[in-house]
Amino acid sequence: MEGQIWFLPRSLQLTGFQAYKLRVTHLYQLKQHNILASVGEDEEGINPLICPQVKIWNLEKRDGGNPLCTRIFPAIPGTEPTVVSCLTVHENLNFMAIGFTDGSVTLNKGDITRDRHSKTQILHKGSYPVTGLAFRQAGKTTHLFVVTTENVQSYIVSGKDYPRVELDTHGCGLRCSALSDPSQDLQFIVAGDECVYLYQPDERGPCFAFEGHKLIAHWFRGYLVIVSRDRKVSPKSEFTSRDSQSSDKQILNIYDLCNKFIAYSAVFEDVVDVLAEWGSLYVLTRDGRVHALQEKDTQTKLEMLFKKNLFEMAINLAKSQHLDSDGLAQIFMQYGDHLYSKGNHDGAVQQYIRTIGKLEPSYVIRKFLDAQRIHNLTAYLQTLHRQSLANADHTTLLLNCYTKLKDSSKLEEFIKTKSESEVHFDVETAIKVLRQAGYYSHALYLAENHAHHEWYLKIQLEDIKNYQEALRYIGKLPFEQAESNMKRYGKILMHHIPEQTTQLLKGLCTDYRPSLEGRGDREAPGCRANSEEFIPIFANNPRELKAFLEHMSEVQPDSPQGIYDTLLELRLQNWAHEEDPQVKEKLHAEAISLLKSGRFCDVFDKALVLCQMHDFQDGVLYLYEQGKLFQQIMHYHMQHEQYRQVVAVCERHGEQEPSLWEQALSYFARKEEDCKEYVAAVLKHIESKNLMPPLLVVQTLAHNSTATLSVIRDYLVQKLQKQSQQIAQDELRVRRYREETTRIRQEIQELKASPKIFQKTKCSICNSALELPSVHFLCGHSFHQHCFESYSESDADCPTCLPENRKVMDMIRAQEQKRDLHDQFQHQLKCSNDSFSVIADYFGRGVFNKLTLLTDPPTARLTASLEAGLQRDLLMHARRGT
Repeated sequence: MEGQIWFLPRSLQLTGFQAYKLRVTHLYQLKQHNILASVGEDEEGINPLICPQVKIWNLEKRDGGNPLCTRIFPAIPGTEPTVVSCLTVHENLNFMAIGFTDGSVTLNKGDITRDRHSKTQILHKGSYPVTGLAFRQAGKTTHLFVVTTENVQSYIVSGKDYPRVELDTHGCGLRCSALSDPSQDLQFIVAGDECVYLYQPDERGPCFAFEGHKLIAHWFRGYLVIVSRDRKVSPKSEFTSRDSQSSDKQILNIYDLCNKFIAYSAVFEDVVDVLAEWGSLYVLTRDGRVHALQEKDTQTKLEMLFKKNLFEMAINLAKSQHLDSDGLAQIFMQYGDHLYSKGNHDGAVQQYIRTIGKLEPSYVIRKFLDAQRIHNLTAYLQTLHRQSLANADHTTLLLNCYTKLKDSSKLEEFIKTKSESEVHFDVETAIKVLRQAGYYSHALYLAENHAHHEWYLKIQLEDIKNYQEALRYIGKLPFEQAESNMKRYGKILMHHIPEQTTQLLKGLCTDYRPSLEGRGDREAPGCRANSEEFIPIFANNPRELKAFLEHMSEVQPDSPQGIYDTLLELRLQNWAHEEDPQVKEKLHAEAISLLKSGRFCDVFDKALVLCQMHDFQDGVLYLYEQGKLFQQIMHYHMQHEQYRQVVAVCERHGEQEPSLWEQALSYFARKEEDCKEYVAAVLKHIESKNLMPPLLVVQTLAHNSTATLSVIRDYLVQKLQKQSQQIAQDELRVRRYREETTRIRQEIQELKASPKIFQKTKCSICNSALELPSVHFLCGHSFHQHCFESYSESDADCPTCLPENRKVMDMIRAQEQKRDLHDQFQHQLKCSNDSFSVIADYFGRGVFNKLTLLTDPPTARLTASLEAGLQRDLLMHARRGT
């Protein structure tokens, strides 16, 4: 009242300066700038109502120790006397509005700190005193709320023409309006005696019925602060015509509009103002006291609400204070525990549902395991699954709840989801529970839709016994799954539906394509399984096994060897057990045909064992022949005393294995019965091929009491005649070689002792008359010198004789190289038909030239013994295969 402005810092040390000469009426401190706007009076005039001045103070700058006043201008633009009632400044320093008691409002637009850039104009004229002003910034639009004692309106001051909107026909007193923060969407608050109204720039918002005559309205950190007096003792308002008695007792209420509760309420005596600074509220009373109100922390507030069981209010408070999810979950749990203790199980489970993801589900589940609360437990578990936080045990429990309640509709709704992404439970666990509870159709639905093929087939085969459907399902599966499931369940299906199972196996092992009921690309190449792996399925179904094996051998010739092995064994079994001669003959032909198919070359031994096991002699003989086991064929016929077949085998295979004839001769020689015919045939072949020495033949037949000299007479005669002829030929050849040797020696002697006369008249190369210079060789050939030089390979060799001489020299060198080849000698000795020729050939090569004399035989007896030994060795070397 003396024109001073006072500053009260946190230390509560008062300082001030003289701002006006008379008094200060209004102050406005900006929040974002250290700028202070004030209205006061400097001069006492004849009419003091036209004297108020507006001053703008820059508190950061000093002028003689006092804040710097950057601008002074009159508050009243015209000459009409009036009184300033309220003042507001925009935070961007570009707008300032002043309200007057005559209902007018002036708008100062531009930089309010400078006269040069500022413009003042009358924005509003009315009949009722202006009691409150407030700027609201929304994007680039600036609104100005104007409230009088009888109405509320808004202006758009950021554009031209300043459009006006009438918001209400209710007003308020001085200091009974405020602007909320963004938590209430920056609404303009008007505190009337009947209600507190909230306004948007273009419409009226909600209202709250707070009783009492309002003296002060203020907004602080999301709270609405109202100072009021009871209407029964409300004093006379400054701008109202009501007459009442004054009272010093006033009520200060702090309302939480968002959570709808009174955060604080107290009675004060004659409140001057309510101020917000340093995070607290300060109440200034007329007795010169300042009361500080400090807000409790959130946890303390919540504990107070918990004590009063005001859980809903605690939840709303926590949300408005942006408490984290863990804190909210703790409140929901306490609320649920409270409702549970009161017996409100439906409400409790709703609160527990809100804790999902934070509270351990077992804490809730244990509370509702009672059969009477199964509905609540089901609701909780459903939500747990919808949020994909359930484990296999929760799924089991929920499905058990459904089955206990016999709620098929809920059960179907739970399991029949539209897509895989909507599945909120463990499918395999659900299938197990449903199967155990007897809900086979639901379990089958889950198994089929989620590709749990093994479970689907288990239920169909073990529970429902629907073998046809199981086989149809396997036929729809991709190749890998179809193959594995046929290996697993093939025996069961073969036992109950053998024909259909066999058909599916035929397709699976040849050209498998899933039966997609009209869908899919039927032209795509099929897959085929290893048919050999499915043979065990037919263990008790030989008829189907035969059909399967024959189909595979016909349709797929490159089937695994096991297919043909099994088919051969099956045909041999059928042949061995068949009694009808015609059918047995047919089976015999089939078995032989299979053996001749060429599929048993690599498994000869196995096929042979099968034929021997089933005494299938024709097959055994065929395999012996294919395996070139001529000795076994011979022994087979010998065991069965089939003489003619023995000779036939020798005739057929004797060229490949000559020892067969010797075995045949030994065989017939051991027989006591008359076998002269067969012995003669064998001897004839032995004699023609020179297979055995005569002495060995005689020794062999000497064991047979029935074989007389007449049996071998022809053989011996022919053998002696041939040997006589051979001796005569050898003697003639020896005589010729001796004569030739004598002649050659004479020529050599003549060449050494007598002169050689060359009488050739023609060249041995060109056959032209021989002319000098010429070349003569001792062999008798003569050449022109130029012909000799053209055709000769060396100066020392005759070109005509050179090829023949080279052959002889090569033979000599070869003989020299092979002199030590004893292994080769032994091999040729054993393999040759004429062992004596081999020995003579090696004698000629000089293999036996190196002799070592051991000792002279002392007696003729020793000589005879050596001769006998030599004869025996020669006979042994002459035999083949013995």
